[in-house]
Formats: sequence, structure tokens, C-alpha cells
Amino acid sequence: MSSPAASKTGRPNILLIMADQLAAQCLPCYGHPLVQAPALSKLADEGVVFDAAYTNSPLCAPSRFVMMSGRLPTKIASWDNAVEFSSEVPTFAHYLEALGYRTCLSGKMHFVGPDQLHGYRDRLTTDVYPSDFTWHPEWDRPTARLDWFHNMEVVTKAGPCMRSMYLDYDDEAVFKAKRYIFDRARDAGTGDAEPFMLTVSMIQPHDPYLCRQDKWDLYPAEDIDLPKVPLGSHKAHPMEERLRHGYGATDIDLDEATLRNARRAYYGSISDIDDKVADLMQTLKEAGVADNTIVIFTGDHGDMLGERGMWFKMSYLENSARVPMIVHAPTMFSPARVKEAVSLVDLLPTFVEAARDGKEGDYASPIEGRSLLPHLSGGTGHDEVIGEYFGEGTDTPVFMIRRGDMKLIDSGPNDPLQYYNVAADPTEVNNLADDPAHQDNVQRLVQEIAAKYDRPGLTEKVLESQRRRKFLKGVMRKQNLDWDHNPAQDAAQEYIRNSLPIYELEKRGRFPAV
Repeated sequence: MSSPAASKTGRPNILLIMADQLAAQCLPCYGHPLVQAPALSKLADEGVVFDAAYTNSPLCAPSRFVMMSGRLPTKIASWDNAVEFSSEVPTFAHYLEALGYRTCLSGKMHFVGPDQLHGYRDRLTTDVYPSDFTWHPEWDRPTARLDWFHNMEVVTKAGPCMRSMYLDYDDEAVFKAKRYIFDRARDAGTGDAEPFMLTVSMIQPHDPYLCRQDKWDLYPAEDIDLPKVPLGSHKAHPMEERLRHGYGATDIDLDEATLRNARRAYYGSISDIDDKVADLMQTLKEAGVADNTIVIFTGDHGDMLGERGMWFKMSYLENSARVPMIVHAPTMFSPARVKEAVSLVDLLPTFVEAARDGKEGDYASPIEGRSLLPHLSGGTGHDEVIGEYFGEGTDTPVFMIRRGDMKLIDSGPNDPLQYYNVAADPTEVNNLADDPAHQDNVQRLVQEIAAKYDRPGLTEKVLESQRRRKFLKGVMRKQNLDWDHNPAQDAAQEYIRNSLPIYELEKRGRFPAV
């Protein structure tokens, strides 16, 4: 395998850019005919595009914990959006720090628990979401509607706005990340040659479906496409119905104008993200580090966006489970499309091996992730994704296996199996689970899941965790205890102070150096 970076440039910097709830199908580089995202299209044209990249657990926090640890949810008890991410679990930030990298997070990572760094040396912003135990499912009450959960008002009231909480957050995350890149460039000018690993994680296009007016105006209402699989056009699976009930979609009928408004705002948010990606890429260029930086663009999961009458995520259907994944490093990897199925759990070994000049990592504990370097280098890599889900819409573990073009979803003993050829049937309307021609493969996968997982035992573990957290969150609220990250800021060390003569401080702040 060739080295991921030329020796003359040293070890590569790594910039991981994340969007939240971004369905791969909604990007032009994955075939969407309407969405405008020129920066991401340029990234794709010059980079390696993974056409079958998946989340391993289609929910914000578990997806990110898996991505950072290289481990599947059952290995780290990553059940849902309100479970603690243990400090005992090594992450790619820990491994890269051990290899001499300076690691930094700007934006969302949805860490739950008192550890709000998980290996990152620097964290520039607080998180957009709370870090406590409140947002846990209740499998004891599987039909209950939870007051903190998604609701359909974010769909019915979609549209343009001047500002929103999420716009403010993403602006801050990107602004601080740009300053960080220039700070590292200044350090390099003084002889501090630590490579950096920077994660910039945005909340858009996550619901509520809102965007700036200028982005709304990019998309005429009459051009907005409607769902390819409208509600009522197929026999709904029980998991679909449970999810729709949970967020209230079963209570209302949406007209075409409402559907178009939500999708239009979602597309506008993607265009806003695209502007921010362009801004970050320009910053790398201006800082002189573009040629030696591996840029990865991805997301934590997708969004059903009205398909089958479903919204948000929490499903292993393609719109919810597939994520964009683009790796841009033209001086290191030739542009290509990768058809093999890969997933977010694979990022940790990829980062570690890139930092080790292609050598396999020395890990403190086993990992399930497998390096993407063979795919990036034009070789043969793995073609498999394993999914585990323990969140809302179920009261039993849900499993998914994709190998090659075929995907099995097992959402419990009381639900029909789902088995799709996602290459031939990307909208998943032809369930092959009962097709005699596929019975051998289906039964083989079912037996594999049964041999690997103790479903009753896992169910009890999840229920016990939910019950503990239900009790603890009440005590924490009474004690006013939270774990939210407060970014360190020392005004005495900022801008012009009397630590050095004024001109010396001004000179040190200039880039390129005087």
C-alpha cells in the first residue's frame, strides 16, 4: 500500500467536517438534480466518493460514539441519545494525540456525561444539545409519546427565517474553526510542527426545517420534488408505523405544499452547509496547508424527509441510514467512486493508519472498524456494514447487515424481516424476505444474528439502563447538575495585553509572518 502522504510534506493534517441528519441522496454528487452544493460537488470531483456509506446506528449520539471509538454500540453500551459515553473508551482523538497530533473539536458531538472532550485536546464551542440523561427512550412504555421527542410542527411550520438557533450555532462553529486553522499555521511558522486533527461538526440540516431567505430563494416551490415513495403507496412495515406514531405523523395529513416547504428548507440548509465547506476549504488554502490535509465530509445519519410518510431518522431504510462520505486529498488519493459498503465505524482505523504512514494501528482494545485506506488507494477493501439500534420506535434491539448489494433488517421477532437489493431497488419497495429464491441467504443472515446476539439479554440491559437514567435525571435536575461544556477563555491572553510590547503582539498575530 502506498503512503497516504508524500514524505516531503510530513504527516497529513486531518479535517473532519460533519453535517447532522444529511441524507446522501440529497447531494448533487449522489445524483440529486435540484440541490445546489458546488463546494461539495468540487470536493467529490477531486476526491474519493463512497457510494454506499452508512451509519451503524441511525441516531445522533450512538452514531457519533461508534464513529469516534471504532466500536459497535453493543461493545460500548451506546444505546441511545442519553446514554453516557464512557471515558474508558479510547477514541480516534486519543489515538491521534498519542501519535503526536493536536486534536480539536468545534461544534456538535452530542457527548453525554461529564467527559466532554473524549480525547480532544481543545474544544472551541459548547455542544448544541444537552449532555444529561433526559432524552432516553422508554421501552417500558413503547407507545408513549415523549415530550422531548421529535414532533410534526417542525414540518408544518417549515420555511425561511432571518436567524435560528442552529444557524447561530453553525456560524460560531465554523468561525472558530477557521481561527484555529490559522493559529496552527502560525504555530508552524514558529517551529511548532504538530499536525492537527480538527473536527468541525454542524447541526444543519437537522430539523426544524428552516433556512435563510437567500437559500430559500434558490429553490422555486414548483421545482421541489415530492417523496418517491408517497405515504400509502406501499404496505407499511410495523417499524415505520411505530416511528410515525411516536412523532405524531399518524395524526395529520400533509398536503403537497407542506411537503415541498419542508424539503425546500432542508435543501436550503444544505446550501448553507455548502457555503461553510467552501469557507473551510478556502481557509486551508490561505493557511498554506491544503495540500497536506485530508478532508473528510460525512454525516451521522440521514433523514426520511417524507418518504413513506416518515421523517427524521431511527430507521435502517436508505434515506435514514445512508450517509455522505467524501475523502478529499488530491495529492494523496486519486479521484474515484467506491461502490463497496462501508460505515462510520471505519473512520477510526482509517485516521490512525493515515497518521502511521499506512501501518496498522496499535489499539488498546479490539475494534470492529476496518480501515478505508485500501478503498482510498484503489485496492480491494471490505464490503460490509453491521448495524445495531436501541432507540425509539422499538422495544427490542434492531439489527441490520448489508453485504454487497443486499441488505437485511431484523427489527424483532414480532416484525416481518426486510431484505432488499438496494442497488436494483434503492427505494426499497420490493421486500425479498419471503422470496423463495432468496431464502437461503435470508436464513443464513438470521442465523448469524441469532448466534451473535442475545436479544433477550440485550433487551434487559437496555431496559435497566433506561430505568436507572429515568431515576437519576430527576435527582440531577433537583441538584441543578449538568455536564455541559464551557469553552475555556482567558481574556488576559487575548488580543493586545501588556504581556509583550504592542508591536511584538501585533507582529505575532500577523499571517503570513512578517
